[in-house]
Amino acid sequence: MMLVLVLFGVLVVGVYFLLHMTILKQPRCKSTAKLHGKTAIVTGANTGIGKATAMELARRGSKVILACRDKQRGETAVKEIIQETGNNQVIFMQLDLASLQSVRSFAERFLQSESRLDLLINNAGLMNGGNTEDGFGMIFGVNHLGHFLLTLLLLDCLKASGKSRVVTVASKAYEIGRVDFNCLNTHRDLAAGTSYYQVFKKYCHSKLCNILFTYELAKRLQGTDVTCYSLHPGPIKTEISRYAGMWWRLFFMPIIFLFFVDADSGAQTTLHCTLEQGIEHLSGHYFTKCAPLLNIDPKARDDVVAKKLWELSESFCGLS
Repeated sequence: MMLVLVLFGVLVVGVYFLLHMTILKQPRCKSTAKLHGKTAIVTGANTGIGKATAMELARRGSKVILACRDKQRGETAVKEIIQETGNNQVIFMQLDLASLQSVRSFAERFLQSESRLDLLINNAGLMNGGNTEDGFGMIFGVNHLGHFLLTLLLLDCLKASGKSRVVTVASKAYEIGRVDFNCLNTHRDLAAGTSYYQVFKKYCHSKLCNILFTYELAKRLQGTDVTCYSLHPGPIKTEISRYAGMWWRLFFMPIIFLFFVDADSGAQTTLHCTLEQGIEHLSGHYFTKCAPLLNIDPKARDDVVAKKLWELSESFCGLS
């Protein structure tokens, strides 16, 4: 009996490592690009994928703005990145994507203090309920609307800086997402309900919004030197669900611990979209595992929905 248990244990461990070496393994960004003289903004850069992305950009010589809500955590991340990379051009600037006024204030401060912007990494994201300061659903407001406004406010600076990029972290979760305009107009949210399942669905809807935003943005940027990309980072261990309820966490934490990979691995497709040369013709595309997904679900390439979402987002942000 003991021998059977030992053999079973060996088999389980073997399957576990095989999964991590094959299906779960994330490819590495192969670009050797240097970024001296460039300026990048990374939202949500005090932890997880955002911090790993900011670390690599700093290591390559870029000036990096860590756009984060929490001042203490942001400044701690700045110190760690400077210590790790030796790059002193790493700066914390406060940004709360759940407040459109905070987004406007951040953009104003940035434009007053910086002369160029080469890379805008819309990385921050969350999966918890509640509403933003402006009365929008928290997930919709932070994951989509805050980044939408931030990008538009910084677009002229991106255009003036020559070849620049906007990279938005989406997710494979978009596949079960949809955009319900009736709900957006009546509830200013992606769905009704506050259960853990509804919160997860709202997250999926927001990731579809990220991809549609990038798709529409690329069309509006034609004829400029600015390109844009969205991406799925892979199954990554991050703090995205740190505000989730106890039962939700009890159910998912073992799965995340066993089958998700670290933030450095999760940052690789972001870095690929940010650094890889020769992908400019793929502006507007969605990437996964450091490659474009050319057979993406048609709902992520719906011209009518993308345009309508853009126009509604402009209205919500007071831009139209």
